[in-house]
Amino acid sequence: MTRTIVEVHALQTVPPSCLNRDDTGTPKSAVYGGVRRARVSSQAWKRAARRAFHERLDPAELGVRTRRVAEVLAERITELDGSIEQAQAWKLAAETIQTATGSKVEVPKRKANAAKDNPEATPPESKYLMFLSAHQLQGLAELAVKAHGAGPDFYKDKANKENARQIANTRHSIDIALFGRMVADGADINVDAAAQVAHAISVHRVDIESDYYTAVDDYKEREDDDLGAGMIGTVEFNSATLYRYAALDVDLLRANLGKGLREEEALTEPVRRATEAFVECFLTSLPTGKINTFGNHTMPDAVIVKLRTSRPINVVAAFEEPCRAEPEVGGHMRQACERLAAYMPDVERAYGIAQDAPTWVLRVGRNTEALASLGSELSLPELVAKVGAEVARRQGGS
Repeated sequence: MTRTIVEVHALQTVPPSCLNRDDTGTPKSAVYGGVRRARVSSQAWKRAARRAFHERLDPAELGVRTRRVAEVLAERITELDGSIEQAQAWKLAAETIQTATGSKVEVPKRKANAAKDNPEATPPESKYLMFLSAHQLQGLAELAVKAHGAGPDFYKDKANKENARQIANTRHSIDIALFGRMVADGADINVDAAAQVAHAISVHRVDIESDYYTAVDDYKEREDDDLGAGMIGTVEFNSATLYRYAALDVDLLRANLGKGLREEEALTEPVRRATEAFVECFLTSLPTGKINTFGNHTMPDAVIVKLRTSRPINVVAAFEEPCRAEPEVGGHMRQACERLAAYMPDVERAYGIAQDAPTWVLRVGRNTEALASLGSELSLPELVAKVGAEVARRQGGS
């Protein structure tokens, strides 16, 4: 069966930075090809992309992921019916969410004592992060208002229970459709992610360095004041040229989105819009770890976007042998681009994969010249529009 898969490959150089750190404050790393590499987890970059969606997409097309879902839903309930008091709205929201998802929503144990003293100021929470779309929240709020008017036995009715569950499992937001949703107590309303994001790793060996810093106390003025710094500390960092990869199953994305988020538009439009947002936001977003300390606001120097019809292919093996900087040539980017330009066609030839698949290239500077032969060179806005148009065409759009 022919599929539509969007692949995104990127090479991005970051200067001294700490994009993503572990529980000790050390930049994350991994051993690959026998040497230590810099690593940025897929979770960190997906979070950055989701935040970027809010600058590109209508809030009505996005979701909210939070344990404080009862508060979020209660706000919508009181907007619909101002006669419902806050504490009552919290209770109503908790009951509605529990009916829709099977998950308990209650005051957490850590807040139990506060709830005894002031129950009206202690909202209930879900046991884990709950991911619901704006449309789902609105639908559940409308159902909760009906439940309030109907009395305490409303959710004992089988039809009302099924309605609540259906609301929670239809009209998924773009971010839920892309990145999926797991509901531990309601596996039947889980959503399989249409997008896969690899952990970014450096194409070369990386050492972790440490910055010793001091902070001056501005109010030290007397001669007998301690002359030492007001504060001292260290922060660990690294710098790297990263290979980043993501794949998007467009057919699963369409199935997740269902009939669409806007009643008046063609079925292909939400898919096109979601695909364009994913490609653009994945490429331009950046995890914000220690961003104020390092100001490492870089963009990828090289991008390859390819549409495949069988299965996605991560070509990180091009860098299994680590790149090595050469004093006469420069850093790692040129060698990484040459490796990528040679390895991708080799894999496609070896496995009989069609090499005429639509391919677009974005590149910056002379060090990326080796990639020019892989596809049509475009700017980011042009590339995003081309990908969206081709995806819409393959989904049956004009």
